[in-house]
Amino acid sequence: MSGQTSAREFTAQMSVRAGRWRLYVVLLDTTERWPECRFGRVVPTFTERTHALAALGFEPVPGAEWSWTEDRENPDDPASAVVLIAAMRVRSRSGVSV
Repeated sequence: MSGQTSAREFTAQMSVRAGRWRLYVVLLDTTERWPECRFGRVVPTFTERTHALAALGFEPVPGAEWSWTEDRENPDDPASAVVLIAAMRVRSRSGVSV
């Protein structure tokens, strides 16, 4: 064993609220504010998302891809507006502790 500790893994998610996209990293078992980056009204490109993750201290886990899920603003109302949520496994970057 080399003595190096492996980077911790997390889930990054991206969703739209009030017409604006935001990317955030879900930190469980903490009262800390989740790291996030806000975008405009256009869905951020893969490169923009990767740069935002890097600025937050994270990187995609090798081989990870964004998966997209459809949800509803009001889960109890089938006619409610659709909400798109993207998710990807990420890890803390070397030298960054979370």
